[in-house]
Amino acid sequence: MLSLAARAGVAMALLFSAAGCRHRHETTPPTSQGIPPPAPGTAPASTGAPGTSAAPIVQGEEGVASWYGIPYHGRRTASGEIYDMYKMTAAHRTLPFGTQVRVHNLDNGRDVMVRINDRGPFVEGRIIDLSKAAAQAMGMPGLARVRLEILGLGESPEPAVFAVQVGAFRDPANAGRLKALIEPTYGPVVIQSYDRGDGVFYRVRVGRENSEAAAQELAGRIRSANLASQIFVVRMN
Repeated sequence: MLSLAARAGVAMALLFSAAGCRHRHETTPPTSQGIPPPAPGTAPASTGAPGTSAAPIVQGEEGVASWYGIPYHGRRTASGEIYDMYKMTAAHRTLPFGTQVRVHNLDNGRDVMVRINDRGPFVEGRIIDLSKAAAQAMGMPGLARVRLEILGLGESPEPAVFAVQVGAFRDPANAGRLKALIEPTYGPVVIQSYDRGDGVFYRVRVGRENSEAAAQELAGRIRSANLASQIFVVRMN
């Protein structure tokens, strides 16, 4: 049985081999000056919608938006739809599929309405990944500071399920090693393969929680153990 320190060392070695199975657009975000506060009525509000998150949906979420196109175009999204970068869609880590969101660009004052049909972005600090068409409509050549306005929640026929993504690898052996490292203490762990167009990646996801709050607590424990550096709570359905 490896000690906690030894396990952490193995985890760090695995992190260096992790591949970027993340929606990303490598452009330096423009500087934002005088970002306005959320509009009235953007306090956290409980949804109460069947099949949605057991945790409140937060109105007025602010952060960095990115966009994605090729090589994802024509590939299946997390919702099962085929991604079309010319449609007004977006990826979010926890909002229910089908949720309608107005994205406000805090850098130029423009906005766009999108429908959530995918999961991501899996990059620290980013909160939404727009389709190429949505980014162009909002005048966003690279990254932008945005605020999210939830217009209508999507509904799922099944209860919400959340997990914690702790890594993504090109080499399935690395994914297997991280699974073996984490599962005895934090399991269950699943490895999901994903073909994004330029290769197959293997995502390592921990837990099966029925609320976002429980998944966040699990993520905090994994983070405290220094077993991964890119840790994201993600809704599985």
